[in-house]
Amino acid sequence: MAFSTQLALTTAGLAAAISVVLLGIALRRRSRLLLMLVAITTMVTGMAAASAFQLQQLTAGPIPALAAANSTAKLQLKITSDPAVRQSSGSRRPPYVVLNATVEQVTARGSTTRLRTPVLVIGSARWQHVRLGQRIETTGRLSPADRGSDIAAMLSARSTPKVLTEPPWWLLAAEHVRAGLRASVEGEPSDVRGLVPALVMGDESALPPELVHDFELTGLTHLSAVSGTNLTLLLAFVLPLARLCGVRARGLTVVGLAMVVVFVTLARPQPSVLRAAAMGLVALAAMTAGGSRRRAVRSLSVAVIVLLLLDTSLARSAGFALSVLATAGIVLLGPGWRDVLATWMPIRLAEAIACPLAAQLACTPIVAWLSGQVSLVAVAANLLAGPAVGPATILGFGAAGIALLSSDLARLAGWLASWPARWIILVAETGADLPGAVSPWPATVVGVGLLTLLCLALTFGLHRLLARPLAMLLAVAVLVFVVLRPTPRLGWPPDNWILVACDVGQGDGLVLRAGPSSAVVVDTGPDPTPMDRCLRELGIHHVPVLVLSHFHADHAGGLAGVLHNRQVDAIEVTPYYSPPAEHRRVQALAAAHHIPIRPVTYRERRTLGPITWTTLWPARVPALPTSGAPSPTSDEGSPENNASITLLAETSGVRILLTGDLEPEAQRALLATHPDLRADILKVPHHGSARQDPTFLAATQPRLALISAGPDNDYGHPAPRTLDLLTRQGTTITRTDTTGAIAVTTPNNRLTTTTKGRTP
Repeated sequence: MAFSTQLALTTAGLAAAISVVLLGIALRRRSRLLLMLVAITTMVTGMAAASAFQLQQLTAGPIPALAAANSTAKLQLKITSDPAVRQSSGSRRPPYVVLNATVEQVTARGSTTRLRTPVLVIGSARWQHVRLGQRIETTGRLSPADRGSDIAAMLSARSTPKVLTEPPWWLLAAEHVRAGLRASVEGEPSDVRGLVPALVMGDESALPPELVHDFELTGLTHLSAVSGTNLTLLLAFVLPLARLCGVRARGLTVVGLAMVVVFVTLARPQPSVLRAAAMGLVALAAMTAGGSRRRAVRSLSVAVIVLLLLDTSLARSAGFALSVLATAGIVLLGPGWRDVLATWMPIRLAEAIACPLAAQLACTPIVAWLSGQVSLVAVAANLLAGPAVGPATILGFGAAGIALLSSDLARLAGWLASWPARWIILVAETGADLPGAVSPWPATVVGVGLLTLLCLALTFGLHRLLARPLAMLLAVAVLVFVVLRPTPRLGWPPDNWILVACDVGQGDGLVLRAGPSSAVVVDTGPDPTPMDRCLRELGIHHVPVLVLSHFHADHAGGLAGVLHNRQVDAIEVTPYYSPPAEHRRVQALAAAHHIPIRPVTYRERRTLGPITWTTLWPARVPALPTSGAPSPTSDEGSPENNASITLLAETSGVRILLTGDLEPEAQRALLATHPDLRADILKVPHHGSARQDPTFLAATQPRLALISAGPDNDYGHPAPRTLDLLTRQGTTITRTDTTGAIAVTTPNNRLTTTTKGRTP
């Protein structure tokens, strides 16, 4: 038995013994304090026992031993999640699929064992067509999972999935309904096609990345994911309707439970959905319990304990913490704040303000810890979007149900649902476009601790402010001023910066200053949010030229962040259009914003304001892969990396060599073609990987080396060998993985760097 399982069982036993002793003393002395201690130790007993049971499930059977040995096995799996397509950042491998499954039978080392062990499956694109509930047979290699994970192993599938049995009828029916909803909004704009299924049943597969980004900035993300809001709205519509139809007492309970079952089935019976259903029921009870806050708190406590007993891994889930905190805010703060506001405004408006305000305040410290920022428009955005959420959700549910009977009527219902959805989209886009929509906040223990104390102070004192209309109006006016005229971060960016390496994680995102609010951007990082935040902090509103060095996701994935609320005149790209999927995505985004794309020309020279640059590479382009085939590879390096655009730029008398992800063979070819590669600043190729040509690095003779990499990345970037080569040349090294964003200035003709600090 694993040590962790033994520890959990020992804890459970000790807690049980203590609770028995305390119970005997409490009954004799009739002490409420001792009874409370009994309750606590009983709960600890249950949690420890549940942990032991779940750990036993993960460690029992042959899977952990096979994974530890990286063994290959033949397995029969039951699919327990929808497949999700992923693209490795900076990798030449094609898109892959990840999904959760339960191993029901494993054959390895000459023996067959039946079991029920959860694993994470990683497969090729052929796995994207498997469905939730299917039983699959495949062969693959098992490898260990991370410590503390809720899976026993990871399975790298080696063969095409062979379907043994189809999903049960109720899952097939649910998929038919989901497909009907998607079809009902097929003719609507892309944002609407993505949002309506997300609002109704958490189907985020068609959400455009720009809309996801806007929702993150405005605190509306909960609308596009499976949350308690979906179920609350459904019940708030169905139960009064059932009451009008004459249903009473236990009949209403039956109708409510039936709606919960329907919702969970349509949204997928997975842990996140069950959690959302439980929190939604508690929130609904809190706002309809006639002021019985104690009953709502008991309901929330029971829901949390039951969910943790069913799945102890939720204790370390950020999503679970946010759900509980939001519900707790609504339960504990919402009714009181609503009643205070109702003394001078209509009760419905008071409730519409109190709920999002309470939920946002309760969640703010965790959100800041996860994102490194605080949304200043979240409450207003939720207040404005709130009236449209109900109609869009209910009409969307109606379209999904009507689709079973008539596709034409379903399209009518989908068209009706599209109009409130358009309003929600408008609120998100407008709120995200405001200059001070979000405020950076240090995601450190001290920073989050101070924010938590501030939120607690507001919790205890805000009701006094809410009771005074003039004070409320003054506070709102101050907030509006801050949002419209945000205060720049102290010391960032420095005056007269010429180059900034944005903190985009494991990727590149470089900004060359072309004017007071204008810049040339080279690469966008893997994610839109940090790139948008970096440009917003730099005050960049106009990008005359955006250069994508190559089409790997860690250089082009954040394109939507650059396009967000900015004028981009042109996008210049490498002539090697691979990986094809990322190339198509870039083309689609550019077309949606009416931005021309053109491949760079070898040796072309451009001037834009104070910046002059020459394209040094690629001088030649490898043959593109045939349609449907993987990208060509060689033993020496990645063709995508070696086709990276390389620019030699000059601004303010400083020479800057930007190298994308060039690998040694391309570095040698570049040096042979351009012997004079001397530069004051070198953007070290490929995030400082070990694959560097020493002669190339020596030829550049940089005074300053910029390395853009993510903290604790899986690639080991930057490599010690590369750091050693640069150090021996006397080059000063700066790294985004340790310092965050890096700005370069030239006071008195000296290269000086200013760092912002790490932002998650």
